[in-house]
Amino acid sequence: MVVKIVYDNTTIREDLQSDWGFAAVVEFGDKKILFDAGGDGDILLGNMRKMNIDPLSIDIVFISHHHFDHTGGLSAFLAKNNRVTVFIPASLRGVRNAAKVIHVSESCAIGNQLYSTGELAGIEQSLIVRTEKGIVLIVGCSHPGLKAIMQAAEAYGAIDAVIGGFHGFREFDILKNVRIICPTHCTQAIGEIKRLYPDKTITGGVGQIIEL
Repeated sequence: MVVKIVYDNTTIREDLQSDWGFAAVVEFGDKKILFDAGGDGDILLGNMRKMNIDPLSIDIVFISHHHFDHTGGLSAFLAKNNRVTVFIPASLRGVRNAAKVIHVSESCAIGNQLYSTGELAGIEQSLIVRTEKGIVLIVGCSHPGLKAIMQAAEAYGAIDAVIGGFHGFREFDILKNVRIICPTHCTQAIGEIKRLYPDKTITGGVGQIIEL
């Protein structure tokens, strides 16, 4: 399994563009998933191109929540690839030009060993990937609280890795048994997470590739 960050507030490569928002491409088995779409379609597609990710190679789009910094690039992406299935929270409306749009309210399977937490707190869903090493949990902004999201994900197994934005996060102890942590985007406490867990925290940013 591989997670490639294609949109983030920072970048680890000079040829890639940072911007406020988040998106990542998840490669698992025979599927490629675009998790969120950042805030700007030109930036999203430009970063994907420079990272050698063909938009037509994406099978599934998974949108965590309705905020523009996670959905702003979606229409531009769908203009390049409208054959995908798009999974969106039940509260999100207005997504068109895809082969299929599925509104998610409860936790469900979206593919082989791929699941949604369901829309938590009426705003946000997160992606669960069940691997041989445990659950890889990918989050957008964690508006329902990272603890609540992790508890929902643990219905599918022990959490091995957490990647994404941890908005407002301060409950550091809940990460003590997680093997890999990659805080991105809106995480205010990145410095503290790195201080507490230096050996298992991975720096985020556009261009980061995490092999799990």
